[in-house]
Amino acid sequence: MSEPRFQLLDRLRSNIGRVFFGNQAAVDKVIVCLLARGHILIEDVPGVGKTILATALARSLDCTISRIQLTPDLLPGDVLGVTVWDQHKSEFIFKPGPIFSNIVLADEINRTTPRTQSALLEAMNEAQVSIDGQTRKLVQPFIVIATQNPFDYEGTYFLPESQLDRFLMRISLGYPSAEDEARILDIDPSHTALQDLSPVMTADDLVQLQAVARGVRLDPSLTDYVVRLAAATRDHDQLQVGVSPRGTLALVQAAKATAMINRRDYVVPDDIISNVVPVCAHRVIARAPLQDADGTAAQQVLRQVLETVASPV
Repeated sequence: MSEPRFQLLDRLRSNIGRVFFGNQAAVDKVIVCLLARGHILIEDVPGVGKTILATALARSLDCTISRIQLTPDLLPGDVLGVTVWDQHKSEFIFKPGPIFSNIVLADEINRTTPRTQSALLEAMNEAQVSIDGQTRKLVQPFIVIATQNPFDYEGTYFLPESQLDRFLMRISLGYPSAEDEARILDIDPSHTALQDLSPVMTADDLVQLQAVARGVRLDPSLTDYVVRLAAATRDHDQLQVGVSPRGTLALVQAAKATAMINRRDYVVPDDIISNVVPVCAHRVIARAPLQDADGTAAQQVLRQVLETVASPV
């Protein structure tokens, strides 16, 4: 791969690091989702930087950006748009909603009702929306970066499995280190540095990088490895639902993008192994009594699968 592509990714990572101090592995996962043309769900307790990370990524790209603060009274039309009567033209005109942007920040997605959550399904899966019997294509690139609070917090709704399955990854940030937290207190990035963040990558640059990521080589032995991992989850006695074919596709996309940010044009086993939990844990369902809202049991089972299914040498 050419060095300018790596320089673009380095600038993107550095730009986000100007305002987000903490889990750098999470930053890399967000960039992987961006390259893999996948949506990402960031789940953690309030106040650890979920919105700052999502906003920093969006502002680092010279794309159209919209932010949706999801609340219980939000309606599907507030997200997708509405058709209204224009008295001057004597005709109905469509007023697009915030979904018609390159980067959509869906803040606290699990605070809105399932009806409004479902309005995002078609957009996230097919990059289009159907309104009043008419299908409208979304602009490209199109990425949804959603944040949510843990389900045991007051005023939250469960995201249905069909909604979770549209996210390429589900990650958490955790608390920052003492050193990073001291920097946060000193700089206060949400009110200072974040406002000054400038784009370092255009929409065309991103589309080209996504095309390069799709072309990263995957050896047949690694394809077989992904298939064997998925089969092991479907046969596992602690899982009610294993990884679907959509999940295996997502895992391969994430592995290719991971290889790219590591300056390789081929996938190695570690690119797959490092993405199994963030890509697959929200797609499998543990059997009772192991079921839990945060997916901890599913993560443990997936780690067991990684230990039992041999990876290619």
